[in-house]
Amino acid sequence: MNAITSTSAERLVHVPLGERAYDILIGPGLIAGAGREIAARLKGRKAAIVTDENVAPLYLDALVASLEAAGIAASSLVLPAGEKTKSFEHLMTVCDAVLEARVERNDAVIALGGGVIGDLAGFAAGIVRRGVRFVQVPTSLLSQVDSSVGGKTGINTRHGKNLVGVFHQPDLVLADTDVLNTLSEREFRAGYAEVAKYGLIDKPEFFAWLEANWQQVFAGGAARIEAIAASCQAKADVVVADERETGPRALLNLGHTFGHALEAATAYDSSRLVHGEGVSIGMVLAHQFSARLNLASPDDAGRVEAHLKAVGLPTRMDQIPGALPPAEVLMDAIAQDKKVKSGKLTFILTRGIGQSFVADGVPASEVLSFLREKHPK
Repeated sequence: MNAITSTSAERLVHVPLGERAYDILIGPGLIAGAGREIAARLKGRKAAIVTDENVAPLYLDALVASLEAAGIAASSLVLPAGEKTKSFEHLMTVCDAVLEARVERNDAVIALGGGVIGDLAGFAAGIVRRGVRFVQVPTSLLSQVDSSVGGKTGINTRHGKNLVGVFHQPDLVLADTDVLNTLSEREFRAGYAEVAKYGLIDKPEFFAWLEANWQQVFAGGAARIEAIAASCQAKADVVVADERETGPRALLNLGHTFGHALEAATAYDSSRLVHGEGVSIGMVLAHQFSARLNLASPDDAGRVEAHLKAVGLPTRMDQIPGALPPAEVLMDAIAQDKKVKSGKLTFILTRGIGQSFVADGVPASEVLSFLREKHPK
């Protein structure tokens, strides 16, 4: 079992993966100390920073200054913000920039941004020179508690989300909690969906704690740091048990099969739906679908919906702006999902709060009927 350690306001979660082991540091002011932390762990003295046009004006200069103070030469690439940046076109741009910076295997690619930048930069780090060092500096709540941890990288295609990528573990994750103060309320709520997910997977006591303390988490301070640390610890435990998602790691996809289909249905238009919002609706749908199959009580689905609604997240498909394609089109997206095995549908379902499980061979007819029922038409 991993252990969370702390120094004053800072938390450290260690991910023990043998030669690929790494630390997740959580707390205020970590970007200012990034150079020191990276230099202490990596032999290389060059870094290629990948960020986006929203994050760069806020934190790029501070990160570069910290690296240079530690003797690390830094180059930077600023990309457009948004889910559509996770594309083959931008992957090629990142790879070219990393090679242009003459980054070698012991040097690092640093992702400074949210989940989009982390997934894209991590993919590039995993394939340039057949793998260079990689550091995550996540700047959204969603990326701090989910996408920056675990080594899953990738891009989207017209066939679906994250269908092309590699497993490439980071060498360090620096989750600076100060940067969350610049997030919009919508972005913070979207990240919170992933925090709630960890309670719904297998930690009912954590979900109950969130029900009682979510306002303090939103306000910041100690409760926020503890929620992030608990989330990172929960994900780290699952990753260590199943690094390549051949078994229990699939539980981390609770709500994602429905959510990814909804994201594809909106063409990844963040003005309509962002990832965490899709996950929120997806987790409610997963609990409702479990109740429909008589696996769980409808009261549990109601409790999940009530909490996510209380924090301001969408919980129904009809809350997505604009028209959605028919249920049959959503079904096609689900059938393309990575969690399909031998043509049979695999869902993360639940027997109650904190009792999620991997359900193989879910009948497509049941899923389609359920989608028709929930579709806003």
